[in-house]
Amino acid sequence: MTVVLVMAKAPVPGLVKTRLCPPATPVQAAELAAAALRDTLDAVGETPGATPVLALAGHLADAVDGVALTAALAGWSVLPQRGTGLADRLAHAHLDVAGAFPDRRVLQIGMDTPQLTPARLAAAMCRLESADAALGYAHDGGWWALGLRDPRQAVVLRAVPMSTPQTGRSTWSALTGRGLRAVPLPVLRDVDDWSDACAVAAAAPDGRFARRVEAVRRAMVVRA
Repeated sequence: MTVVLVMAKAPVPGLVKTRLCPPATPVQAAELAAAALRDTLDAVGETPGATPVLALAGHLADAVDGVALTAALAGWSVLPQRGTGLADRLAHAHLDVAGAFPDRRVLQIGMDTPQLTPARLAAAMCRLESADAALGYAHDGGWWALGLRDPRQAVVLRAVPMSTPQTGRSTWSALTGRGLRAVPLPVLRDVDDWSDACAVAAAAPDGRFARRVEAVRRAMVVRA
């Protein structure tokens, strides 16, 4: 069994996906984030052999679609994010999973790739079985997935500058520099701005996220 760890923020207007504004409003951006998270939770929950864990920043009680998101998390382990800065929170989340699920491999993803499918997640888990680490680069130079045979090795992330065009390469160098045998995962686009949202929606047109993107498009036409 592999723990699939989802790092997510509660989709609260004004606190998530602010780079989608404009053209989205803060409420619409939060609705898009909620839809992306729901699609991600569904994909993880339908992946054979996955133990689902959510590391959450914020409170779903304050979030858009908080009731539906809470219901979707039935059967999940939910851990609070802790630490200062993204790198520290990522490292802590891996360490918390290592404590809660000893000797388990961990595949960590975010809430920004709602085009993920159970098949793609299962393939990533399979890749990790033959390596110490697996890393999926994102189109913007970051990464969308990090797999670790020993999640305690995530301490290397604390030395990696996050949210830069070099984050992916720097993470790979940190992993291999620690002596870990790393394998690549497919490159994916994650949702940062509106062009990303449109491209991801087109790649997964049947998901909640795609439907929400279309709703924002219609609202834009009405406003115009």
